[in-house]
Amino acid sequence: MNPVVESTYEPFIGAIYAFRSFDSAEFRYVGMTTTSVTKREREHRKVATAGSRQSPFYDWLRKEGPGNVFASPLAVVTTHLDDLAAAEIEWIARLRQGGHRLLNLSQGGRGPNGHVWTLEQRKAAGDRARGRATGVHLLGPDSPRWGHTHSEEQKAKWSEMRKGTNVGPANPNYGKFGSAHPAFGREVSTETRQLLSEQKLGEKNPNFGKRMSDEARVRRSEALKGRAMPSSVRSAHTRHHTNKAVFNETCRHCIDDQTNERGNS
Repeated sequence: MNPVVESTYEPFIGAIYAFRSFDSAEFRYVGMTTTSVTKREREHRKVATAGSRQSPFYDWLRKEGPGNVFASPLAVVTTHLDDLAAAEIEWIARLRQGGHRLLNLSQGGRGPNGHVWTLEQRKAAGDRARGRATGVHLLGPDSPRWGHTHSEEQKAKWSEMRKGTNVGPANPNYGKFGSAHPAFGREVSTETRQLLSEQKLGEKNPNFGKRMSDEARVRRSEALKGRAMPSSVRSAHTRHHTNKAVFNETCRHCIDDQTNERGNS
């Protein structure tokens, strides 16, 4: 029978790595990873090539070129995730004391650790987000989010988080009418009306081809019981015609009101 050998295996928690170029012994960035250093290096290269993230480190990667930089393992942690974060903080401090011009924006660890951006950094980030000289957000293929879609799990999570946030008193415009409402007095331009109309025509309408089920009809009938009719059509006529002294030849309520006025005069 083979003797039982006690295992000396220690679980891998993560590793500390540092980037430098092939033609220099100076490290320029320190990071930590819970996967392999090789995989994390590929991820950094991919982000830098895509240009979707702007930071001193990624700007340096793009400037040096992917073929002139590499990541070196500095330490392996097998105890706890907090020890991995502490090790990153220690290595950043050690290398900076040794004269390495690290491009890390914080002291390391899990999170930004209180790093505050300067006004110049904030302005530069804002200019990049607005498309630099054009002053507009990047659209279409130029956008870093082009082609990306949110997972169904993420959509469901956001939907659950937002349920009830704008219902009743929670709505910031709850109980506001007339001049107290932020949209009071606003007029939609003819171009905007036309655009909105075209967006909902035919198959573009989310209800195109749909038919309300018998159960839904019963529920709607129960919900509308006791309400004065006509409801929305008459209300729209009052808001947009009567209150604004506007006569619309295609509105039956305008015609009825005009007829009643003539009959009473």
